[in-house]
Amino acid sequence: MASKEEIRAARRLHRRTLTPEQIAIAGDALAAHGTAWAKDVSGGAPGTFTVYLGVAFEPPTLPLIESLHQDGHRILLPVCEPDRQLSWVFWTPETVFLRSEYAPIDEPEGERHGADAAAHANGIFMPATAVDGDGNRIGQGGGYYDRFLQGLGASGRQPRTIAVTYDDDVLPSGAIPAEPFDQPVPEALTPSGIVRLGR
Repeated sequence: MASKEEIRAARRLHRRTLTPEQIAIAGDALAAHGTAWAKDVSGGAPGTFTVYLGVAFEPPTLPLIESLHQDGHRILLPVCEPDRQLSWVFWTPETVFLRSEYAPIDEPEGERHGADAAAHANGIFMPATAVDGDGNRIGQGGGYYDRFLQGLGASGRQPRTIAVTYDDDVLPSGAIPAEPFDQPVPEALTPSGIVRLGR
């Protein structure tokens, strides 16, 4: 079995073969399927969802963010803090982004909220370099989301979670080595639709 580092490197290399047109098409499809998923999760009413800003060759999530906003949902975006903690900022169309001090991501400027704000979200769109059929996920390697989900479990709150990937990033069951601190995800959002994970 390949290591997480080997899988992450291979998926990133593959993503670099995507053309700008392919990335744009993927972004529109992710927005359509993700907005439908959010509508189902929130029961058709305006809700709150955490998303993140996909940059470079990552699955583009700005179309999803904008679509959720148009549907009346509130959007929380992550900010990386010391000790692999996340804080959260509410997104608006006027939000300005800056490069993170701690991770290779762009983060929103604005008032920062603690984990409790995200704990009361209806759903969480999570970054993923790859997932497998068992729901094991590989992120960017920082461990921020695994720690965040562990904290949610300890608080008793469990919003619906879904990993955002390209179609080719959904690997067969058993492809990703699971570690004790890993938090599996039950679903993946891909340009082709929602993929159910886990046994």
